[in-house]
Amino acid sequence: MSDLFQTPLTAWHLENGAKCAPFAGWNMPIQYQSGIIAEHLHTRSKAGLFDICHMGEFIVAGEKAAESLARALTVNISTLKPGRCRYGFLLNDTGGIMDDLIVYRLADQRFMIVVNAGCRSGDLDALRARLAPGMGIEDVSDATGKLDLQGPESFAVLEDVLPGPWRRLPYFGFSGDAAFDGAPLLVSRTGYTGELGVELYCPAEKTQKLWELLLKDPRVLPVGLGARDTLRLEVGLPLNGQDLDERHSPAEAGYAAVLTSQDPYTGREGARKVREKLTALVLPGRRSARHGDAVFLDDQRVGVVTSACFGPSVGTAVALAYIRADLADADVYTLRAARAEIRAERVALPFYKGGTARAALL
Repeated sequence: MSDLFQTPLTAWHLENGAKCAPFAGWNMPIQYQSGIIAEHLHTRSKAGLFDICHMGEFIVAGEKAAESLARALTVNISTLKPGRCRYGFLLNDTGGIMDDLIVYRLADQRFMIVVNAGCRSGDLDALRARLAPGMGIEDVSDATGKLDLQGPESFAVLEDVLPGPWRRLPYFGFSGDAAFDGAPLLVSRTGYTGELGVELYCPAEKTQKLWELLLKDPRVLPVGLGARDTLRLEVGLPLNGQDLDERHSPAEAGYAAVLTSQDPYTGREGARKVREKLTALVLPGRRSARHGDAVFLDDQRVGVVTSACFGPSVGTAVALAYIRADLADADVYTLRAARAEIRAERVALPFYKGGTARAALL
């Protein structure tokens, strides 16, 4: 694994019994000694801490920053205020999803874009090509640490460790004025678990000190990418490279509602095209489907599973699958793996409806 990228916490993970594996070119913790299910349930009930330093961060600033990003991304930049962030997409020319991302408006003409680790290089090239002449983009990923503190008790933990007005943050709001150990700290009320939580951005060299400080609180457990995957899937959040790809549009993935920008961004014409629909399926029992399993309606193949797992908080197996749009409204499908058939019922997302992400705090 010597050729894999290391986060500022890789040595800590290995020293503390984490099971690590390659993910998007990085050596990442999949689980710790307590195991995926325990980490999942702890995050749902208390607070889990995630090393997300593999993600990419870009800074775009300058006189034409807003205008450039409005033409480069699906995000409605004109209505995005400083102190707020917004989810959106980087599309190819035909409306396929190159990456899903979050745009932070740090100031009127200064933005941070947070992208997926495996897309960092391609995203950077695409954005450079789309920015107005003379505009620059700075890749600050290697200098930036990112920790996600997620769970119903996350804000109580944060207030004890780093006192501040965090409860005033609206959902998808952030504060860039905080500090930790004499260095800048950005606190964002966002996450990928469906639970109340924050994403914390700090200089890479401060990451381990912040990580260890948060873990001193008995309400906090370290959580790996295994539970991060089951948590996000239970609340229907897509994973780039599986549920999102360049063959599918945002509308096909269920995100037509976020396409509110009126700017002529790249891929806009194809962004609303729907040939297949990302569909939520519940399977009986604990046996999970697998990525790539075929979906049948009667004896006709109509789709493919993109994500699947046993959902610890819902007590059954769940899956997302792309299904032909004209056949995506059936009540029951059959999933066919190499040697088995599994009955699957179509349901509305999210699978887990008890998430606290949007909870009122004041």
